[in-house]
Amino acid sequence: MTPVGSELADRVLGGWLGRIAGNMLGKPVERGDRWTRDRIDRYLRRTSALPLTDYLPAPPGGAASEEFPLRPDWPGCVRGAIHGSVRDDDVDYAILGLHLLETHGFGFSTEQVGDLWLLRLPYLQTFTAERAAYRNLAQGLRPPLTATYDNPYQEWIGALIRADVYGWTCPGAPRAAASLARRDAVLSHTGNGVYGAMWAAALISAAFTAPSIRDALDTALGVIPASSRLSRAVRRVLALHETGMSWSDTLTTLSEETAGLGWIHTVPNAAVLTAGLLHGDGDFTRTVTLTVRGGLDTDSNGATAGSVAGVLTGADAIPTQWKEPLEDTVRSAVFGFDGAAISDLARRTVALARARVAAEAGTAPAAEAVSGSGARPGA
Repeated sequence: MTPVGSELADRVLGGWLGRIAGNMLGKPVERGDRWTRDRIDRYLRRTSALPLTDYLPAPPGGAASEEFPLRPDWPGCVRGAIHGSVRDDDVDYAILGLHLLETHGFGFSTEQVGDLWLLRLPYLQTFTAERAAYRNLAQGLRPPLTATYDNPYQEWIGALIRADVYGWTCPGAPRAAASLARRDAVLSHTGNGVYGAMWAAALISAAFTAPSIRDALDTALGVIPASSRLSRAVRRVLALHETGMSWSDTLTTLSEETAGLGWIHTVPNAAVLTAGLLHGDGDFTRTVTLTVRGGLDTDSNGATAGSVAGVLTGADAIPTQWKEPLEDTVRSAVFGFDGAAISDLARRTVALARARVAAEAGTAPAAEAVSGSGARPGA
C-alpha cells in the first residue's frame, strides 16, 4: 500500500537525506580510474575506519597525497568537519527536478527541461553528457538532437542521477516514475543512459511499497528492455546474489564482464549499486558504505543508494551520524536554491506527490498535478 500522511513525509525526507548523505560519503573518493576498490579499502584501513559506519575520516597527516588523491573539496565532506552539504551535481539535479515539477507540473516537456537548465544551471557546473546537451541547447539545437550531436557520453550515468525526484513524487507507481524520467533523460542521453534513469526512478518509486529491496529491484527491471545491457548486468548481480556469492567476488566478476566501458558508464555503476543494495539488505549504513566501497562513480552511486535506502527506512530510522552533520542545509548551484533547507525541499516534494496521487484518484482537480504549483525558487 502506498504510504500516506506522516509516513509518506518521513520516507520522502529519508530519500532526500539519504541522497545527500550518500553523495557526501562518496565525494572525496570520486574518480574510479584512481580510486579502485582496493585503494578505497587501503585508505579505510590506514585511517582505522573499517568497518565503515560513518563519513570518511580525514586523510593521514591531514592532507591528500599521491597515494590517496582525495578530491579538492574533501575538507567539507569528512567526519567531524561537515557543516551542511557540499555542492554537487548529484544534488543539484534533484533540486532542479523539483523546481521543474513545481513550475511545469507532471506534463512537462523535454524542451522545458532544457529551458530550465539554461535559466537556472551554470554551464560550468555541468559535466559530460549534460555539458554536451547544454552546449547544444545554447547553439539552438532541440531534443533529441541535443542528446546525439557531438556527444560521446550518451550512455554515461548523468541521466540516472537526475531521476530521484520522479520516484519520490510517484510513490508506488514505478511505471509513471520511469515515464517522467525518460522524458527528462532524452535531453542528453540515449540507450542505456536513458534506461538507467528509468530504472532508478522506478526503483525509488517501488521502494515505497516493496516488501524488500529484492522486490524493488525486480519491479524496476520491468520498466526497461530485458535485452538491454543494463538489464542483463542487473540480472547478473541478482543471480550471483542468489548463489550466495560474496559482495566482493560479485563486483570482481561484474568488473571483468563490463571491462572497457569506463568508470562513469551507466552499466557498471548500476551493477555496483545493485550489489550494494542487495548486500546492504535494507540497512541504511551498510547499504551506502558498501556501495561507496564498490568504487567507480562513488558519489553518484552513494547518492542513489542512499535515496533508495532512505525511502525504505524513512528519515527517522537513518542513523544520527548521517543526518546531524547536514544541519538541514544544502548548498546548490541551482539559482535561487543555495542554502535551502532539506526539510523544506522534502515538504515541497511531498506536496507534489500528494497532488499527483489525489489527481489520479479523482479527489482533486487534475490541473493541480499537471499545471504545477508555481512556487518560487527557494520559497
